[in-house]
Amino acid sequence: MPETKRKLYKLQPKDVPTAGAMLADAFRNDPVWKKVFADDATPRQRNLVFEMPVRYSLRYGEAYAPSEQLEGVVAWVPGHFSEMTAWRIFQSGALWSGLKIGAKLASRVQPLNDPMKRDRKEHMGENPFLYLFVLGVAPAWQGKGLGGRLVRTLIAEGERLKRPVYLETETEANVAMYEKFGFRQLKKILLPVIDLPMWEMVREPEG
Repeated sequence: MPETKRKLYKLQPKDVPTAGAMLADAFRNDPVWKKVFADDATPRQRNLVFEMPVRYSLRYGEAYAPSEQLEGVVAWVPGHFSEMTAWRIFQSGALWSGLKIGAKLASRVQPLNDPMKRDRKEHMGENPFLYLFVLGVAPAWQGKGLGGRLVRTLIAEGERLKRPVYLETETEANVAMYEKFGFRQLKKILLPVIDLPMWEMVREPEG
């Protein structure tokens, strides 16, 4: 039976701080974020970085968790909202999180978005698609099938809308995991400033 949004908890604005903290913990060993945060990002700054895509997705897309405990989070937007412009950030309420991150950390995060934004345009053109903004599971809940449940929910939404699902991921282990769900690699890039790889992937709707 396909996973559907009805089986999940839909995030509310009040959940954003908890979701940000959970995602920061989920990505604490991620190679890209470890290098971005380095040794000088405070726990609060790390949380705020992940609050931004959650707030943005609540405004322009959707965000879900397995339950109100927020053991994990998946957040996506329609492809035409995948670029976080200044106006959209302001409209979503994510601006305040961004300002609190601090200029030093923001200067390390912002350049990473440029090649990904360029490639999304190159790969998808003007065609409608769903963009996975963030997917993470709390360390205590990893290995229990929650990540797969969240991925299947996103896939089911893509199938319902007959739209491809597009994402970027930072590890080869994640590439293999997504391939099991029908995603294929489009391109492997080297992120500027931090010199680490990123894989761009897509899953086409069946039929």
